[in-house]
Amino acid sequence: MTTRTMDTAQELAAFLRSRREGLDPDRLGLPSHRRPRRTPGLRREEVAELAGVSTDYVVRLEQGRGLRPSAEVLAALARALCLDSSERDYLFDLAGRRRPGPTGGPAAGAAPSLARLVGDLSPLPAMLLDHRYDILACNPEMARLIPGFEAVPPSRRNAMWLCLLHPAMRGFYADREQVLRDGIAHLRAAWAAHPEDRELSGLIAELATQDEDFARLWTEREVGVNGRGRKLLRHPVAGDITIDFEVLLPLQDPELRLLVYRAADEESRASLDRLYAR
Repeated sequence: MTTRTMDTAQELAAFLRSRREGLDPDRLGLPSHRRPRRTPGLRREEVAELAGVSTDYVVRLEQGRGLRPSAEVLAALARALCLDSSERDYLFDLAGRRRPGPTGGPAAGAAPSLARLVGDLSPLPAMLLDHRYDILACNPEMARLIPGFEAVPPSRRNAMWLCLLHPAMRGFYADREQVLRDGIAHLRAAWAAHPEDRELSGLIAELATQDEDFARLWTEREVGVNGRGRKLLRHPVAGDITIDFEVLLPLQDPELRLLVYRAADEESRASLDRLYAR
């Protein structure tokens, strides 16, 4: 397993190519009288024209030749490629142009007050995650809800590792594909924001090596964080449970994520009550 840190120039090149190739020229209203297209998406010269830069510059960016585009050029490329806000942040992170958050870097761990808050949220299942998805704090309700959690050593208590490689959780999420997509999109964004984080690079390498689904979805280069939604859980003891989840970012520790679950209906609430009473 490799722990090589991120090659931002090569990832920037691959990301720009993937987004250019994913655009529909007709939807952008580009002229149809030009020469036939042999590949999907926009041509490099079309991106260059839309962004107001030279075609040679776009070519060199897509070849990963170590260019450091300015914030103005990145903004123009983001507009030309129709990037959403998460993709735009990812682009700026890859180029080293996004302003750091209040912490200025990765969080070292959970502040004691946040760890206490996780406990105080009982009986709502809650846990505190860092940018790697390492579980920094977890209340008893969340621990009971995650199959086999107590048997997992602290060094392996990572939400993505559990989802992918912990046998007890293999069938836990009814829509496992979407859960993986959301988690991978977050990890990719974190990877760009922390290109020198060897632990994060090592985790990504391990997951890509040991899980085919992760390896497949990682190549799609989706980025962003889904901070609110609904999941159907298939618990081995309590049965099907539908939960609404909310992801909160502490103002003074924006690298951390506070994840809170709530039962989505009365039947699910009753199932959780029975689980916690065991």
